[in-house]
Order: sequence, then C-alpha cells, then structure tokens
Amino acid sequence: MVGILLAAGFSRRFGTQDKLLQCLPDGRPIALAAAQSLVSAVPVSVAVVREDNHALKALLSAAGLVVIACPQEAQVMADSLSFAVRYASQLTAAQDGFVIALADMPYIAATSIKQVITTMQEGAAIVVPTYHGQRGHPVGFSAKFADALTHLQGDQGARAIIQQHQDEVYLLACDDAGVLSDIDTPADLESER
Repeated sequence: MVGILLAAGFSRRFGTQDKLLQCLPDGRPIALAAAQSLVSAVPVSVAVVREDNHALKALLSAAGLVVIACPQEAQVMADSLSFAVRYASQLTAAQDGFVIALADMPYIAATSIKQVITTMQEGAAIVVPTYHGQRGHPVGFSAKFADALTHLQGDQGARAIIQQHQDEVYLLACDDAGVLSDIDTPADLESER
C-alpha cells in the first residue's frame, strides 16, 4: 500500500498565505499533521507539492514522506494526483493499492486510515470512509485502478472513478469526524482554535 498526500494546490480561498504551512492549535502546520497521520498508517507514502514550494517540500520530507514536485503545467487536482500515482506505481508497495489523502485535512485519525487499509486488504476495491453517512477521506483504491488514476483530468480528482465503479465502492463507517474536516479558509482554521 502506498499513501499519497496531495499538497500541490494553490489554496486560493485561503488568501495570500500558504494554507498548508499555517499552524493548528497544537502548533503543528496543517500539512504536517495530515502527513504524520498518513505516514504512521502507511509507512510508504508520497507527497506531491508544487515545484516552487521549498518550505513544504522540506517539512514533508522531514516527516518521512517521499516528496515529488508536480510539473508547473500540472495545475489541477487530477494532474497532481495522476502524477503522484505514476510515481507511486513504480514502488513495490503499490501492488496493494493506494490511499489518497489531502494535505488540508489534518484531523483524520491514523486509526481511520488503518481501517481503510484493512478493508482493502479484506478485498474491497474502493474504500470511502464515512462519518454519520457523509463521505470523506482518505479514499483507498486497489492497484487495479492505477491506470485509471494516471489518466484523470480536471479538478474532480478521483471522483469520476468512484462514480463509474459504484458497485465496487465500500462505504466504511468511521467514528472520526476528521474524515470530513478540511481547512479551506482562514475562518475554518480559526473555528478550530
């Protein structure tokens, strides 16, 4: 299993500051908290960042992730995701699939990520965690979806694959509100303080 942390977005709704480097109430940068949960559940994890974001590269590398820089021309979510899956597919651990996490979701418990992995190991092709019936992240994809993931386009991420393969989606009920909690604006971050 390979973890993929998507951290190449522009965070335009957050304003001029780099959202992923802003600190949570516990003092950790948003991206670091997300990375630590992912890498503790999926030791082989890859983070994809923008080429010019040297501070984020250093932070995520120090957290134990392999950091790859998305090419300048790859600017939407599908681009960075397909780029990361192409890289991750070369790793031996990818034969078991991928767990795709978002760097602006710092409150997901490592235990929830482990539940996604366990459910995949039990045979589920796509695992979507839910909290009180709402779908969240991270999403697990078996290796058979590697090719489809590398050919994604647009700003929808892997949503199209999930929609096309509804019969293979396992909705995993989690007792973790973190699977829904992302930080998009300064107000989202302030509400956590």
